[in-house]
Order: sequence, then structure tokens, then C-alpha cells
Amino acid sequence: MSEDPSRKRLGRGLAALIGEIDKPAEPGSSAAPRVSADNRVPIEFVAPNPRNPRRSFGEAELADLTQSIREHGIVQPVVVRSSNGGRYEIIAGERRWRAAQKAGLTELPVIIREVDDRVALELAIIENVQRADLNPVEEAMGYQQLIDEHNYTQADLGQVIGKSRSHVANTLRLLKLPDVIRELLVDGSLSAGHARTLVTSSDPATLARRIIDEGLSVRQAEALAQQPDITPQKTRSSAPAEKDADTLALEKALSDVTGMKVTITHGQRGGDLKIAYKTLEQLDELCRRLQR
Repeated sequence: MSEDPSRKRLGRGLAALIGEIDKPAEPGSSAAPRVSADNRVPIEFVAPNPRNPRRSFGEAELADLTQSIREHGIVQPVVVRSSNGGRYEIIAGERRWRAAQKAGLTELPVIIREVDDRVALELAIIENVQRADLNPVEEAMGYQQLIDEHNYTQADLGQVIGKSRSHVANTLRLLKLPDVIRELLVDGSLSAGHARTLVTSSDPATLARRIIDEGLSVRQAEALAQQPDITPQKTRSSAPAEKDADTLALEKALSDVTGMKVTITHGQRGGDLKIAYKTLEQLDELCRRLQR
């Protein structure tokens, strides 16, 4: 079976892909992509990519870039691909395009790359991740796009963007959070590290509010998320019954095997077995053991 060309490209790593975005093809090289450098096109002929993972553009940063472009012009061309009717679609550099419009430019320096939808999405994600321009939710949604539309695995994504598989997995977990938590991530009220502690919480909104109001660190948020009751007003009606020696021995045995705290509770209609993990890496290891 022949190797998928897209998977061969993945092996070249982030530096190779980033390097090809902003430089022309070597003359006479059949392996290099078709690239044109230092073209100038009417700015109205350039349009943003509706599938660009980046959705948020800070007004203050955009204003600073607009002023810089007025004084010095665009230092780095916008990377585009051909569209219908002699027009172009942005692959990387939408913020520069927006600022150029605000600065009153009539022409835009571009580098043209002839790529398909999949590679265009790859390069948009890579450029934004490299520049730290994506908020955590946009980054996660970009990864999910590649998985849903182009059958990428988490390992493939890690190789493409130059991040570990665990980074990709942890970022994708953010999509499990409710919209109210995602909004806090987008506006910067919560960091990605804080948000990851909320993924397994039974009441992520309450925990998020305590993290923000009390200025908790990620480590403090992890400890709080492991508590069975994070609502201060809630009180217990009765103390738990003492456990018998067999249950305590089983808890210890399971704790020794997993390296995590194991709690067993019995009731008339069954019981619960709880395993408390301290980090997401511990959770990953536990999942691998259970899958085996």
C-alpha cells in the first residue's frame, strides 16, 4: 500500500511547513509548491477564509498594527490561494489584511500558494498557533475541524503543529465544557490550564466563578475540583458511616495498584468506586490501563 502523501508531509515537521509559507519556491525545484513572491493585488480582490479557526481580533492590537502599517507598510506579505474570478482567499495573515483596510491601503502584498482545503486549514492553524494568536477555544475547534473533515488522528495533529499528543488531547477536552466556560476562555478570564480542571467537574460554572473570584492558581483549582462538594453553602445532613475492615483493605489494595486515592462506598442499592487523580497525565494513564 502506497503511503498517503499528506502523512509524508506531516513527518517534515513544523519548521518545514512554516518555512514554506513565507518564501518563494526554489527555481527549478519540481518538489517545491507553486509560490509567487512579492505580488501586489487590489485589496478588494482578497477575502478572508470563512473556515479560518481564528474568530477573535482584539481591537487594541488591531489599532496598533493599523498605525504601524500607515507608517511602515506591510512588512510581511499575506499568504493567499487563488479563488474564483481572479480573486484570492487568505490562508494566513487575516489580521494584516484587516489592518491594511483600516489603514487605507489599496493594494496588498501577497504570496500565492496553490493548496487544497486541508492544507489551507493546516497552515492557518500552524501560523496562528506559532504566533499564539488563537485563544484556546479557537485552537481546539481548529484541531476538531481537521479531525472531522480530514480524518486526522491526535498524533498526526501533534506532528503537524509541533506539539505533543497530550497537548492536543488536553486542548480538545476544552470542547466538552459548556458555552459559559468557553466564553470565559475567549475573553481571557480563565486560562486553558484552569479550564482543563473543569472538564470533569459536576458543576463547572460554580468552580469557574470561585477560580476567578478567589484568584486561584491551577494547582489550587485542581485540588478544589477533586472535592466532592465545591458549593460553600451546601452542608451534609449526616456523617458517613464507618467502613468495615474488608472495604478499607480493598481501598488500600486498589490505591497501591493505581497510585491514586481509591474510595469505595456501599449502600442498600449498590455502591460507588471513586478514583481521585491529581493531574490529567494520571487520568490518561488510568484510561490506558482500563482500555487494556
